[in-house]
Amino acid sequence: MREFTEQELVRRDKVEEIRKIWNPYPERFEITHDLKDARILEDGTNNVRIAGRIVLMRKMGKLSFLTLADIEGRMQVSIKIDLVGEEKYQKFKELIDVGDFLGVTGEVFTTHTGEKTVRADDFTFLGKALKPLPEKFHGLTDIEEVYRNRPVDLIMNEESRMRFLLRSKLIRLIRNYLDSKGYIEIETPILNNKASGALAKPFVTHHNALDIDLYLRIAPETYLKRAIVGGFTKVFEFARCFRNEGIDSSHLQDFTMLEGYGAYLNYKDNMDFLREMLQSVIEELFGTLNITIAGKEVDLSGKWESISFRDLILKYSPIDIDIYNTKESLLAKIKEEKIEIDSEVPLENLGYGNLVDQLYKKVARPNVVGPIFLTEHPTDLSPLARANDDNPNKTDRFQLVINGAEIINAYSELVDPMEQERRLENQAKLKQAGDEEAMVMDTDYIEAMEVGMPPISGWGIGIDRLVQLLTNMDNIKDVVMFPLMRPRD
Repeated sequence: MREFTEQELVRRDKVEEIRKIWNPYPERFEITHDLKDARILEDGTNNVRIAGRIVLMRKMGKLSFLTLADIEGRMQVSIKIDLVGEEKYQKFKELIDVGDFLGVTGEVFTTHTGEKTVRADDFTFLGKALKPLPEKFHGLTDIEEVYRNRPVDLIMNEESRMRFLLRSKLIRLIRNYLDSKGYIEIETPILNNKASGALAKPFVTHHNALDIDLYLRIAPETYLKRAIVGGFTKVFEFARCFRNEGIDSSHLQDFTMLEGYGAYLNYKDNMDFLREMLQSVIEELFGTLNITIAGKEVDLSGKWESISFRDLILKYSPIDIDIYNTKESLLAKIKEEKIEIDSEVPLENLGYGNLVDQLYKKVARPNVVGPIFLTEHPTDLSPLARANDDNPNKTDRFQLVINGAEIINAYSELVDPMEQERRLENQAKLKQAGDEEAMVMDTDYIEAMEVGMPPISGWGIGIDRLVQLLTNMDNIKDVVMFPLMRPRD
């Protein structure tokens, strides 16, 4: 049985009193203006109808002021006894609290303090809040409570509101940009027969009707490329992806990934395309390409530097991955140099590609301010990427790294079905040997490739991480509206 505070009990009693005169939870209220639009109306504009949650209220003898709010706007309202009537005014004072919803009809004017206000000639009760809001000047101060109780955080914290509005605008601008360049948005399945599309440990679920185990989507890659096989030339998807891996300030197990693929392009084409897209979107968002990230001034204008995987690791360690080009020799060198690598999977169980990746993440990535394009990844680290024509041990791939965060992963796609089958067979062997992030054989995808693929280049952008970077948030949960949390009990 839930227990209620004294305040909550008082509010529940008020609901019963409200029922005697108004519907405490009415069906609708017709508005003429959103709150943000009402603020720019000229004084004297009449018959204005606005609605919102009461977030501030000063009840006085014959004149009261309150502030209505929604996610984008705030508007002051005055309620005067001789305009709404004595009986209704008294009921307002007795029964309506901060947190309740109210609809107001009236005329716009500006107070002597310069505050744009609607002078109410009538109001409609639109919903009772049974829980009081936190005290105005403190809001939610427990960071875990912020994540658990995001609705209250959004009500009380303007910074949170602006952050999530920015995220929505960012996604809208990217969609518009891709649409203007001929990309078509499609949808791919979240439930998959094979855990494919990226190197990661999958989530497993069970389909009762079919009585089979399925995997939550790691990435939409293989299905987006199936669409290319079917005749689409440019496709993208904002895909919710799931990877059953560690959690930290820049990783969540379920996250939003933007992936796109273009026929007849290579990875160098996409270096230019994605740089131009991000520059266009970021300048639209902030009005500049000189932005501050984690206290550092980062210039995102112009061309961005490219550096090879090998050279970046060599810059911050004495290990040349072209020399230590086997799992055994690389592991021995890492131990010789006493480099402590944190990995959920024992290093001995990792394949060569994943071992190189762990080394890079330990010694090199934290030092990158960027923006830089990281190129020439080992083939073993990129089982779906096209091998370089001059050096088959490396792939035509790049990652965009800014301030130690991997923002984009992109490559020229492997479109040779026989080579793809060979690589997936190798991945399957690594998985059997204990590498939980290795991929499995996906015969259905191989057979789709055998229908025939044109040259393709594809890319993925972690939307959560991009927003985290652009808003200077320490924890990725701050840019995910409703992050998964352990239950309180």
